[in-house]
Amino acid sequence: MSLTIVEVGAQELGKVWSNAVGAEERAVIESKGFAPVLSRGIETPPPFSNLRTAAEWEEIEALTIAWEGFPCILKQIVSASISECRVIIFTENPSSTINYLTGSSCGGTLNLDNVDIIEQDLNTIWIRDYGANTVYGSWNDDRILVDWIYNRPRPDDDVVSDALGEYLGIDVYSTTAEPYDLMNTGGNFMSDGFGTAFESELVHNENNGGSSWWTTFPNHTPTEIEGIFEAFMGIDTFITMPILPYDGIHHIDMHMKLLNESTLMVSEYPDGVADGPQINANLDYVLSNYTTKWGTPFNIVRIPSPPELGGGYPNTGGWYETYSNAVFVNNKILLPTYYEQYDTTAIRIWEETMPGYEIVGIDCDDSGNEIISLSGAIHCITHSVAVADPLLISHLPLSDTENTTDAYVVDAYLSHRSGISNAKLYYSTSPTEPWTEVTMVESTDMNGEDFTAEIPAMPEGTDVFYYISGEAYSGKTGSRPMPAPLGWWKFHVGEITSTGISELDPIVAGKFDEVYPNPASAITCVPVIMSESHEVIVILRDALGRTVEVIHEGLLPSGETKLFFNAASLPSGAYLLNIEVNNVNVAGKRVMVP
Repeated sequence: MSLTIVEVGAQELGKVWSNAVGAEERAVIESKGFAPVLSRGIETPPPFSNLRTAAEWEEIEALTIAWEGFPCILKQIVSASISECRVIIFTENPSSTINYLTGSSCGGTLNLDNVDIIEQDLNTIWIRDYGANTVYGSWNDDRILVDWIYNRPRPDDDVVSDALGEYLGIDVYSTTAEPYDLMNTGGNFMSDGFGTAFESELVHNENNGGSSWWTTFPNHTPTEIEGIFEAFMGIDTFITMPILPYDGIHHIDMHMKLLNESTLMVSEYPDGVADGPQINANLDYVLSNYTTKWGTPFNIVRIPSPPELGGGYPNTGGWYETYSNAVFVNNKILLPTYYEQYDTTAIRIWEETMPGYEIVGIDCDDSGNEIISLSGAIHCITHSVAVADPLLISHLPLSDTENTTDAYVVDAYLSHRSGISNAKLYYSTSPTEPWTEVTMVESTDMNGEDFTAEIPAMPEGTDVFYYISGEAYSGKTGSRPMPAPLGWWKFHVGEITSTGISELDPIVAGKFDEVYPNPASAITCVPVIMSESHEVIVILRDALGRTVEVIHEGLLPSGETKLFFNAASLPSGAYLLNIEVNNVNVAGKRVMVP
């Protein structure tokens, strides 16, 4: 693909605005006036019966960026991505953008053969939040784009999705007209590719009929919101979490990343610091109430969030630095970096979690390029368009096992619009040794999409590495993990050590572990430890002893059980948690609501 320039109209480059609308930007908007985009795209649900929203780790055709500030960071993104996909750049000044990309600064001259440049009016760099998402009308065919009402008064940004759709010849469906009007932002949305999506409760707050200084929000119940997501994007499981107290934009990509259908990467803070307690409570809530598409618990990878160098954590005014704000670009992952003390640990965690992917660090805290100071990083300033003909491969990785006698069954789902002609399993006891190929066979349901194969039993102490490849009748091929054979899954054959509660205090019935977050302002986790299974009542009372909420009434098993209550609507003050057995209070714990 040679360099392409499309003229759409442009305006003079303005100030680089923060992700959130600050006082200075608001003053400019109010002085110049704001004309919202009243309608655009196709404003009715897509006329398809099998909608599926692509996951970020799927194969992409193009990465999109908006050339509106931080050119050195954007150039590094282009440089890392052009070997993996097309890069589409929206810019108000194509000649200036080309000169910078082909100039000597920030890594030197780039070859622009795989770069498309679209001249387009812009307000900001934050294309993740106002860009459209790839959806397939017929599961893995009939590609469309779906866009929402942008939750910022930035009308030029709000129509970039239409320009993209027109350029690529893809229909754009927009949730901009009643009864399907929906405000949402891309940094607060993640999909597993199979109908499950994650958001913070910002999506409820901005669709509850309220208003801000610049607009009136759509008016929908949570059930209606979920219905719009299902009608436009095929989302049937909608996981929402309370917003975090120190994340001013309330976008989940600032503290978590869905790495595949079964793995969540989640930011971690020192005990009691910044958003750490609320993140932990939200995570426990998700794990206690939701599962993967296979019905299994999500695998959790924790990654430390660094304090701002010299500025501390967000609760003391430091920038909201995060390593979850990364983007998949096929076989690469572009990762924000800050300073060596924390970067080395973050890169190691990413490399160990996603073997085979090339992890490309891009400094987001460098002098003159401190984009993180504006509440965003790499994921926030990129978006993607998935390919028109995805070859889906989905597999729940095998867990470590003590089995040394029976073969290890590998099940996988493979799908393509032309059908699957063959599927292969490759395994080895070392990723640097030759791989053994096994032909996968269709499962007993014979639907042409479920396949199975076996890895022979291995002796104790063996590490087993494996990956899956498929070929469609069209001739298209693909592997999972995508970078295979450089990428692979691994399980260990040998003794499995379990962790958990090994010793309990000699309590009569139960006790509380530390409640978090405390002070409590949203979803709050209440760990209860039982020495034996027992019928109990767990009650939240106010300072006068009045019952506020019965959190649990019934049997609790021995060991630890995590219960939850939502403090969002509680008046400020002190509250008391009690465990009652046979009308006798056996444990108490104080909770503060600020």
